[in-house]
Amino acid sequence: MSHSTEPKLPESDIPESAIRRRMIKSFGWFTLASAIPVGVYEWITHSPKLLGTKKPLRRVLDVNQQIAKTYFSDTHLVPTFPVEDAAKKARVNGFDGIKTPIPEDWKLQIDRRDNQPLLLTVDDIKALPKHEIVYEFKCIEGWSQVQYWGGVRLSDFLEKYKLGTKSGNSPNPDNTDDLFNYIGMETPDKGYYVGIDMESAMHPQTLLAYELNGQPITAPHGAPLRLIIPVKYGVKNLKRIGRIFFADERPRDFWAERGYDYYVGL
Repeated sequence: MSHSTEPKLPESDIPESAIRRRMIKSFGWFTLASAIPVGVYEWITHSPKLLGTKKPLRRVLDVNQQIAKTYFSDTHLVPTFPVEDAAKKARVNGFDGIKTPIPEDWKLQIDRRDNQPLLLTVDDIKALPKHEIVYEFKCIEGWSQVQYWGGVRLSDFLEKYKLGTKSGNSPNPDNTDDLFNYIGMETPDKGYYVGIDMESAMHPQTLLAYELNGQPITAPHGAPLRLIIPVKYGVKNLKRIGRIFFADERPRDFWAERGYDYYVGL
């Protein structure tokens, strides 16, 4: 069983302008930014930081999460497209956590409640039913692209290995008291890490992906195994998963520590 700790914040943060762009997409409040009194603007500017951004902006991001969670449903699916609509060359979105070569002895480590880690190969993952999705991958910085991914449903994976529950039984979405609140993932070098709310993790379109355009994914796209979670922006789609664990408190999250909201839902 894993428990999160208070994250150590990085020395450098993303620009405040990037945070404001994110909130404009979510609220529209800041379209009226020019009407904000100078005193309020100065107050925000001189406020202390909380998790990588000014405290008032962080509070707005937290409200954004609560609003997004109220309309989330595992029956709400993101739009999908015919395979022929997918980009022939998928765009790469960042190299944090995958700057080193793929470990030759790569195995997926899953922390379990009995403190006996489960180690799995890609072939173990491929033994589960395969699912494919062609959808619009969206980057939080504004670009998007229709992409074609294949892998196994994360929900099927959790059911197969009886993960994500406090009882050690297979997860039951109707028994939320038995589910951990979050699933954490990190790259083998621990250079990139995300925390995902369990509801989004168990969404039927969330995949542990090992194929892109019908071929094994390459190193720049997160080989040998990565997360594809269409209900989130790209920053949550962790590449080269090395470790998975579960927690009731928020696991640390790379971009949340640098100023973005934690939920980052579409």
